[in-house]
Amino acid sequence: MELANMSRFAARSARKVHAVRYYSIVHDVPRGGPSLGQAPPPPQAQGQSVFDQAVNALGPRNNWTKEEISQIHQKPLMELAFAAGTVHRRFHKPSAVQLCTLMNIKTGGCTEDCSYCAQSSRYKTNLTATKLSNVESVIEAAKVAKANGSNRFCMGAAWRDMRGRKRGLKNIVEMIKGVRGLGMEACVTLGMVDKEQAMELKEAGLTAYNHNLDTSREHYPNVITTRSYDERLQTLQNVREAGIHVCSGGILGLGETPQTDHVGLIYTLATLPEHPESFPVNKLVPIKGTPMFGQDPVKLEDMVRCIATARLVMPSTIIRIAAGRVTMPESEQMLCFMAGANAIFTGEKMLTTDCNGWDQDKDMFNRWGLSPMQTEASRIAAEPKFEAQSFAHMRGEDESAPQSQA
Repeated sequence: MELANMSRFAARSARKVHAVRYYSIVHDVPRGGPSLGQAPPPPQAQGQSVFDQAVNALGPRNNWTKEEISQIHQKPLMELAFAAGTVHRRFHKPSAVQLCTLMNIKTGGCTEDCSYCAQSSRYKTNLTATKLSNVESVIEAAKVAKANGSNRFCMGAAWRDMRGRKRGLKNIVEMIKGVRGLGMEACVTLGMVDKEQAMELKEAGLTAYNHNLDTSREHYPNVITTRSYDERLQTLQNVREAGIHVCSGGILGLGETPQTDHVGLIYTLATLPEHPESFPVNKLVPIKGTPMFGQDPVKLEDMVRCIATARLVMPSTIIRIAAGRVTMPESEQMLCFMAGANAIFTGEKMLTTDCNGWDQDKDMFNRWGLSPMQTEASRIAAEPKFEAQSFAHMRGEDESAPQSQA
């Protein structure tokens, strides 16, 4: 009798563990489908602190207050990072890090005044503006990225918005189709898009749309004046309603106050109807000629604290270390992974900023026991075989060109 009771207890325990042990899998999202929705927050034990509730969460919640996120953000860093790593292991495979590659498909000439960006036509950064890349060159670049292990290919164009760009959008649709045909996730960042344009991108098979908020609502006017915070949020809504994954994050080191502005950025994204599928964390790369040149670099502890807080508040989201990683020693990158980051940009450029190379990242993965994350959205085609090579060379680009922020 006692043996039978023990067996039933073991079975119940196994079912309980299975119910909460799930990992990051990026699926294609049907338009308006239920997979975009998130379950309401699970019931919390009475008397638990906000921090304990976040640590013990079994699913995402969208009703955070700014004060609650601030409480989490201000925990002692060692305790915060350990807790974030614990939650990370509940929702994601701890050794899996997604490899993403970003290509600038249209450089410079942007009319915006983003004070960190070399691609703004308002600043003298010696960047030469280019036209939109042709479809064939983009697909060839994606093949190179695929051969080097990336399973997400991102394409960025220096535009304020997509108004009047029907021909450009048509070409980008073909780029998306080509990238997806290789068995890769496809992401684009094209500035503001309306609902109709978002729907056209969805029909092409787009996996995700990147549109960063950059910083908190309060600090935003100190960084950009030509596009409002609400316009950025409207683009995120258009993308989300089209059934495309939202990729949205920020840039750290824009002269903000981490205790309020990092919290404010996370608060805005964590209280959207659905958490973003991915949260890029960019470290400012100061560009000579831009108003942000000369800014003090963001402190490592502030970057780790931001990543850890985002992991606790948005547990299912993929957190990407983006621009500026090339300035971080390997040990600093590992602290970010241990605090909940699980994606990187790798290759040759981050738009026009330098990027850690594929071989460099492969060596790092081998040293630390990391492995490339596999996702459902990148399993739509047979594994093609391509010869790894430099796509900057293929495009005939000058690799010493000036840099801008991703």
